[in-house]
Amino acid sequence: MRKLFFILSSISLLTVFSCDDGDIITVELDFDETFEACEGVSSLVFYKTKSDPSESLSLVVSGLTIDDILEVDANNEYENTISISGTNHFNYRTYSNATLPSDLFCNDIPNSEVQLTEDIESTSGIATIKTVLTEDDNDGIIAAMEDLNGNGDLTDDDTDGDGLPNYIDADDDGDNILTVNENPDPNGDGDLSDAQDTDGDGTPDYLDDDDDGDGVKTRDEENDSQDKNPANDITNSEIGADYLNPDVNTTVSATAYREHTIIKSYLVTLIVTDVDLTIISLDEYDFGILNASEIPTSFKSRKVTPDFN
Repeated sequence: MRKLFFILSSISLLTVFSCDDGDIITVELDFDETFEACEGVSSLVFYKTKSDPSESLSLVVSGLTIDDILEVDANNEYENTISISGTNHFNYRTYSNATLPSDLFCNDIPNSEVQLTEDIESTSGIATIKTVLTEDDNDGIIAAMEDLNGNGDLTDDDTDGDGLPNYIDADDDGDNILTVNENPDPNGDGDLSDAQDTDGDGTPDYLDDDDDGDGVKTRDEENDSQDKNPANDITNSEIGADYLNPDVNTTVSATAYREHTIIKSYLVTLIVTDVDLTIISLDEYDFGILNASEIPTSFKSRKVTPDFN
């Protein structure tokens, strides 16, 4: 849980405010580490809620969409600094409901079951949204271990020269057998020293374009019904696929690579600073991380077929 306490005149676990009429207001902001987002008619709302007591924090940003904050630059990053104002407002709200509905925000017609007891708005301050995109080929090898030259740069390791660095290349050696199916880490311990090496030449199958060492590239060991998948071409069922059988060297030259699926993961964070909610002043508040479920499916992966060489 993300917990933020405020201190007034003495150290305490709760902030206690005294109003002119003698009422005591106790505020404890205790929210989860993640936040949600939804789109209104012409704005994007970032929000987080909690129960016992029921409260919410929200930021409305006009003219922004979820797609906008996921459109990263060449460095796979996005950053936007927004001035909190009458248009882009930050709110702290309390409710009499024991629990809050999932559709609290972004409804054309407000939920009639929601009973608002207090709404404090700040129209000053700064909100900083940052997005970082990480891509991976989901091939069973941790991306950091695909830095073959050890220089800390994953983008310049491209074993098959197809234009896709190994860390986003589902077929590192370009043999039309996916890396995950070439047993790069048989026991899943993160140690690739025991990677499958069928011909024993010192190059593991996932980096070897001729897995059985018979002089014919794996991708060319297909029969006449070429489908860019040498794994289903089997002459001797007792041994297995021809590309792993050195006694079979039937050659049907490949003409294309298989389509690749690249997995995309987004880390979206929000920091608000210099916010004044009358009873609460926030020099800096870490709003948390956008819940992954808020990322549209269309952004979670991309497909590419490299140019054949």
